[in-house]
Amino acid sequence: MRPVYLLLSVLIGPLILLGCTDEGQSGSEDLQGFQEEGTLAFVRPSGDTLRTISIDVADSDAERKRGLMRQQSLGYDRGMLFVFDSVDRGSMWMKNTPLPLDIVFVAPDSQVVNIARRTTPLSEEKITPEAPRKFVVEVRAGFADRFGLTDSTRVRWTRTSAE
Repeated sequence: MRPVYLLLSVLIGPLILLGCTDEGQSGSEDLQGFQEEGTLAFVRPSGDTLRTISIDVADSDAERKRGLMRQQSLGYDRGMLFVFDSVDRGSMWMKNTPLPLDIVFVAPDSQVVNIARRTTPLSEEKITPEAPRKFVVEVRAGFADRFGLTDSTRVRWTRTSAE
């Protein structure tokens, strides 16, 4: 009977181990609900691109309300673009968002007007821009410092698919 168990172990063991590897996975399995709908570039005043990311576009009330809530991780290559109907100093918050973010407020002319760096996870404190905004980009905490974003940075974005 022991040779049968040994044979089964030899045959089944590799199958079990194969199921435990991450080979072939995209690395986005932890991006709950992330819909890659376009790209966004952060651009220096000179026109040089600082960084381009994939974006999920939140342009409805429901999408803006949900935002990145409950998101467990976010790479430096992804973010969420919030598109608002009006230009104002509307606030953002971190309610139900367990990871710290950099929140980039952007004017209608695509210039960054304010950056809230390394926001506090799960906080219900309002984060209000210093000037009116039309767009907001949420990215991983540390992104703004790592890629050199400033108030003179501009954004260019393209929607590649509509949800």
